[in-house]
Amino acid sequence: MQHRIVVIGAGYTGATAAGRLARRLHHEDVAITLVNAEPDFVERVRLHQLAVGQSLKPRPFSEMFAGTGVALKLGKVTGVDVDRRTVTVVAADGAGADAEAEELEYDTLVYALGSGWNDHGVPGTAEHAYEIASRPGALRLRERLAGLGAGQPVVVVGGGLTGVEAATEIAEARPDLDVALAVRGGLGDWLSPKGRRHLRKVVDNLGITVHEDTAVAAVEADHVTTADGTAVPAAVTIWTAGFAVHPIARATTLEITGTGQIVADPTMRSVSHPEVYAIGDAAMVMGPGGKPLRMSCASGVPTAWQAADAIAARLTGGKMPTTTPRYFNQCISLGRKEGLIQYVTADDRAVGAALTGRLAAKYKELVCKGAAWGVANPLMGIPARKRRVVADTVREGAGVKTAA
Repeated sequence: MQHRIVVIGAGYTGATAAGRLARRLHHEDVAITLVNAEPDFVERVRLHQLAVGQSLKPRPFSEMFAGTGVALKLGKVTGVDVDRRTVTVVAADGAGADAEAEELEYDTLVYALGSGWNDHGVPGTAEHAYEIASRPGALRLRERLAGLGAGQPVVVVGGGLTGVEAATEIAEARPDLDVALAVRGGLGDWLSPKGRRHLRKVVDNLGITVHEDTAVAAVEADHVTTADGTAVPAAVTIWTAGFAVHPIARATTLEITGTGQIVADPTMRSVSHPEVYAIGDAAMVMGPGGKPLRMSCASGVPTAWQAADAIAARLTGGKMPTTTPRYFNQCISLGRKEGLIQYVTADDRAVGAALTGRLAAKYKELVCKGAAWGVANPLMGIPARKRRVVADTVREGAGVKTAA
């Protein structure tokens, strides 16, 4: 009898966890199912590139997981019952209330549904703004940008990593457009002085107008209105002001935070349901200095490693992982020719050192390629240590019988 592991969501974290579990556990002892609505892997950190018309390398899951023992289930997750230990899935091409649903039973669930854009309830955002937190959103924006004539105004709302990358990518790819960036604080105010200076130089060279200390209070079809009532022209508004986690966890009996993240222990296991592991943006877990890990690929992949290794250890009676996910740098693309690597402390605070210019752009490109390679080659990069599952954990759930 096999221990059933279901991984829901196949972004960086879910796909990484599924591949690592297949690497750690013997295929005769476990059945690993990876559920995702799309048939190929989406490089979310490159969606701003997709939006300006660049092509991304296709990475079909059928090829990535061929021969790994991971079973792919294409479908949209519509519900999770953590008390019955089931996941409800509707076929990816299903539509409407009559779409046929299927229930998957699990002994261990890896919850990796991630996050999407967060409009924060700002009036007009849902109706008029574009998002690049998903491939459909990036493709929709791509079509709209392609139809813009010279001189048309584009406003990017949000001065974090996503906003900065989107604004610079668009300004470089479409120098004929009038690109503006609206930020609540100062431009790059989380960076070191060197990082801020370089970001300012690149933004100025690209002709981007920066509205600092500016909150957007409403979005209309042809402009945004700031908190002080100023109307900023916008043929296209791109909203990058934060992320919201997938809402399904709120409908369960899992212990969650006010933001809907699943509260997890240092091994990424739910504090309320030990057979559930939350990773990536879906998880609220503490990092160095007692600070919550931020929503990012930099946080997500290490949590996937942590969860997979903890599940394997609990199922096989092996050694539990003790590493705390930490930060090393923030990698920021500023178009294809410029970049910024801001070095940070373990708890993500900027230090004085920063790498800038073309070398930083190449560094960021290597990081992106490395992350995608790690997902696309799930059985490579770590030693093959397939261990046998302890008999009394097969149906009890990882961590119930075996002590942490």
